[in-house]
Amino acid sequence: MMFVMTVDQRGSRKDVDRVEDLLSTLAGTDTVRPFERTAGDEIQAVLDDPAVCAQLAVGLAADGHWSVGIGTGDVEVPLPESTRAGRGAAFIHARDAVEAAKRGRIPLCVRGPDPRWCRHAQTAGRLIADVIAGRSDAGAEAVALMRRGLTQVEAAAELGISPQAMSQRLRTAGWDLEADSLDLLADTLAEADRAATGGAAR
Repeated sequence: MMFVMTVDQRGSRKDVDRVEDLLSTLAGTDTVRPFERTAGDEIQAVLDDPAVCAQLAVGLAADGHWSVGIGTGDVEVPLPESTRAGRGAAFIHARDAVEAAKRGRIPLCVRGPDPRWCRHAQTAGRLIADVIAGRSDAGAEAVALMRRGLTQVEAAAELGISPQAMSQRLRTAGWDLEADSLDLLADTLAEADRAATGGAAR
């Protein structure tokens, strides 16, 4: 199971170069081939874990600074050491996906040999990315504490608010949708990969 993710900075001509900071942030990510700058403000990696792929894609798309394309399909093996040197259908589909993502309100696209499962994955990813992008600062702060493993009561105490207010913030932020939606995206990415390769192991 392989996925190629291509990420391009949005509005880079009017913004600072954010790529090096992003590469530093992503340095410890579980990948088959690490994120590398490929050209200009674009980076690319090869991944084999659909859950990791889902979390990264949604987080980057929701951030507002990045267009994200995910490509499914075959890759030529053995993979070269450099991500930039990789070849195969998944790389081509990732290129098509990121170009399509640049035109979307929610900049996340999935492309591959099986359009149906790619569309399902893309829809799942866009929906939860839209929820995350729409969170207020207070909602994002509340969610960040929950992601650290705190209980709602503990998070409320850290924020200096009541448990009831914490519950309201999380509800408004759509926290209850996040984990299941990311699982849905991961599952549909896996199905897109299986459909593209006939279920064959690679």
